[in-house]
Amino acid sequence: MSALSMLCFVLPLPVAFVLHDAEEVLVQRRWMLRNAGRVRERMPWAAPVIDRLLRLSTGAFAIAALEELVVILAATACVFLQADFALEVWAALMMAFALHLLVHVAQAVMVRGYVPGLATTVLLLPWAAWGVYSLWLAMDSVTLLLCTVAGVAVAAVNLHFAHRLGMKLTKR
Repeated sequence: MSALSMLCFVLPLPVAFVLHDAEEVLVQRRWMLRNAGRVRERMPWAAPVIDRLLRLSTGAFAIAALEELVVILAATACVFLQADFALEVWAALMMAFALHLLVHVAQAVMVRGYVPGLATTVLLLPWAAWGVYSLWLAMDSVTLLLCTVAGVAVAAVNLHFAHRLGMKLTKR
């Protein structure tokens, strides 16, 4: 990977994640308390997710975000250290993050308004799209697809773990 690619894509991922998750941490709890009923009406299939998010305190959500940041920082460090398969692991996380941003857009369309994370999503989507395009140019399509599937699967499992960790560490 070139030095320019590292500077433009690899290094900014943790920064983009911190910006995005800071917005989510700051507004998620209050937003959910105010809007859970409306979201349930528009997306009844999402009730289990809504219930889980309502159980998360701001502190628990912040701990979950911190745990996820550690994973991203480790993958980023591996790219800089040129570890075996580091680019594929990083690409998996980048693709999961890019898809996560698209989920926020879909959520906003479904609720017809703001959802936590939408403001930074709008700011980060051009960078993420450029990153996805660059990965598409750097990897064959099958590898990129496998990285994407693996990244989404790992992100989903890790998100569940991170939320449970956050709730466990903030129990009084």
